[in-house]
Amino acid sequence: MESLYILIPIAIFFVIIAVAIFFWAVRSDQFEDLERQGMNVLLDDDDPPASKSTSQPAAKQADNADVKPRDES
Repeated sequence: MESLYILIPIAIFFVIIAVAIFFWAVRSDQFEDLERQGMNVLLDDDDPPASKSTSQPAAKQADNADVKPRDES
């Protein structure tokens, strides 16, 4: 029975903290746009695929840019 004298004020303290956090979230517009996060899953912003007109990856092309062509004469 004596434990209730400790547990009830602790429970009231936690309820006050939970209510304060809830009102803070409402005031800071945490619940303003509930659908946006659900739509973000469906609308991925993936990078467009690389163009297939080049035969070498960009890293190899950069390495070959410094190489001078042979003089075959």
